[in-house]
Amino acid sequence: MITAIREVRRAKGMTLEDVARACVPPTTAQTIGRLETGTRTVSVGWLNRIADALGVQGADLVRLPDRPDIAVAALLDSTGAHAPKRPATVAPPVATPDHLAIRVVASIGDYRAGDEIWCDRLAPAAFARALNRDVLAPRPAGRFLFGRLIGREDTRLLLLPLGPGTRQQVVTDPPWIATAVRLVRTL
Repeated sequence: MITAIREVRRAKGMTLEDVARACVPPTTAQTIGRLETGTRTVSVGWLNRIADALGVQGADLVRLPDRPDIAVAALLDSTGAHAPKRPATVAPPVATPDHLAIRVVASIGDYRAGDEIWCDRLAPAAFARALNRDVLAPRPAGRFLFGRLIGREDTRLLLLPLGPGTRQQVVTDPPWIATAVRLVRTL
């Protein structure tokens, strides 16, 4: 298996030691180095541990023949666009069963018509992870509410819909919510 552990680690600005300490349970920098160079076989368990330490999905660390990586041509900062010092790539997103999408058909808030918002579905036990994030919450009769999760009181979620002058709305005991994790915008 060919992995992109090194590329993702460098893109995140982390050292081997940083990743080793962030693993649960912690490991050694030497072990991470062997796993990313392929001198030690990467199991699914190791792949998931390292992905969690890097804050990415396990699939983002695997190079698949049918999912080509995209070359990074430039790095953009406040001084302009610059060539990377080392060759780098980014992995295109891979859909999972917990992904949902929202298609924006009319501009609202920070979103423009034509945007696609990719969301990760969360079970009630994980709702706290979505605090202060944009979320999609199901409502009765096939309706939804999309807005910023601003609070939680027992089984009630407090959402602030997008757009100026909107008032807080309450969703009671939803079976799931979906947190916005990626914006796809055609320029």
